Formats: sequence, structure tokens, C-alpha cells
Amino acid sequence: MPQGKLFLIPNVLAENTAEEVITPQVKEVIADTKVFLVENLRTARRYISSLKLGVNLEEVHMEILDKNTAPESINRLLQPLFKGADVGIISEAGCPGIADPGALAVAHAHTRGIQVVPLSGPSSMFLALMGSGFSGQSFAFHGYLPIDKKERATALKKLEAESLREKRAQIFMETPFRNNQLLEDLTRTLSPQTKLCIAKNLTAKDELIQTKSIQDWKKSPVDLHKIPTVFIIQSF
Repeated sequence: MPQGKLFLIPNVLAENTAEEVITPQVKEVIADTKVFLVENLRTARRYISSLKLGVNLEEVHMEILDKNTAPESINRLLQPLFKGADVGIISEAGCPGIADPGALAVAHAHTRGIQVVPLSGPSSMFLALMGSGFSGQSFAFHGYLPIDKKERATALKKLEAESLREKRAQIFMETPFRNNQLLEDLTRTLSPQTKLCIAKNLTAKDELIQTKSIQDWKKSPVDLHKIPTVFIIQSF
């Protein structure tokens, strides 16, 4: 029996944007797939329903694949692939495997000879980098920085030094309700000449992507409370 394919299915970054950012190929794959590994059941169901593909969710099987998924459970989650069924991975937002769960399943699929098919879609990290004006030749994504203020300040200074030394853009994010605190720490800790790109609500109608020096951000701070945001710094 031929094995199924593992599809990495992008989700929207902002509500009511599927028509603009989700390709016909993604919609076709979702319509034809009956097994999904998802980061959040409610989000995934709402996403599929919003596409209006005529999918009967009662006939779709979903299991959780998130940051708490144990590595030893991956083989069980991928069993439908070995029996010939295609499986789709859907993150809560953006692209699976990029700052989102999925890598463990993909790695296991490769060891079993399963074809992995990443589908094009919005990724907040890459959209922010594209719009920042920073180097796309050398960059690093650091996920979430430490919450403790002293540890965070130390981490920021290290990223700033590495950016200057390696000419490397440094990308990171924060839980949305702590964005304003992170911005305060950035403007208080980094050198005035260091450049900071703030990319908030990407793909939404009120999207903002703006790059300015730390000293200029101090003069005109922006409210980022509870707004999905990507931060990028680069020292020159």
C-alpha cells in the first residue's frame, strides 16, 4: 500500500484575510484531507470552516500536535500516513515548523520515507524580515526572550553585539500582552543608533511595519498591547 503525504498547511495570521493570503492549492489540500494534526482544535476548526470548502468537520479526524506533544507519541500520530492516508499539519497561525510545532512530525516522517509537502502561505517572521529593510542574507530567529528583566536585558545586549559583529538581523517576539513591556526594555537597553523594526498585525488592514532607530522609537512609541508583533533589531 502506498504511503500518504504529510502536508504542512499554513494558517492565517489575522482574521478575515484568507481570501488574500491562502492559495487555491492550500484550499484544495484541506478539502481533500481527512486527518489533521493541529496546534489548537478550536482554531483549526474555525479556520477550515471559514474557507467555506464544504468540508464536513464531523468526518474529519483531528489530534493535537503542540509544544507539549511527547516525541514518543509522534509515531502514533502519524499512523494514518503508513496506511495510505494524507495528513495535514495546521498551526494556530502562520506556517507549521517555523516558530510553530511540526518539526518533530516532519523529522519522523523523513525517517519513514514519507513525502513531506510544505505549502506556501503567510509566515510572520519572513514577512517582517522582508518589510524591515534589514539583511536577508544573514538573520537569526530567537523565539521568545527571557521574561526576567535582568536576563532579558543581558539577552538583548548579546543580540545587539552579535548583530554588529556578524552583520546579522535578530528576530524575536513576545506574548502579545507583554509587547509594551518588551518595547520599553528595548528602548531602555539598546544603543540609540541600533535599528528596530516593529511589525504588528501582519496581513491585517491595520498592519504596521516600521523601522527606526532606538532613539526615534523613544520619541514616538507605539501601543502594541495584545497585538501580534514581530521585533527585529540590527546594529550597523
